Amino acid sequence: MENLYKSKRYADCLFFGHLILEQALKALVVKKTREPAPYQHNLPYLAQLANLSLSGDKIKLLTKINEFNMQARYPDERISFDKLCTKSFTDEYYKQINGLYKNLCQLLKQKK
Repeated sequence: MENLYKSKRYADCLFFGHLILEQALKALVVKKTREPAPYQHNLPYLAQLANLSLSGDKIKLLTKINEFNMQARYPDERISFDKLCTKSFTDEYYKQINGLYKNLCQLLKQKK
């Protein structure tokens, strides 16, 4: 994600931001349930399965980041997503994704 940001591939950066959060949330689901993570890409749903206590703002953020997954995958939506992903738009979410990712990683490091 960082290298995509540095190379100004902003839409790809945000798409990979979704992926890193998805993987961290799935790891937390596995840690919590001791079961394989579901084949899901829905970040708020994964947070719920992991039994995370997130503020309404964090849930809204995850819901917004969910859109980056779908918009980056489908050609019809990709063009409009590329146009949306200006530097200022990407800056806003890049910082939030990084912060949330670091928080999720801290939760993973904690013992039960």
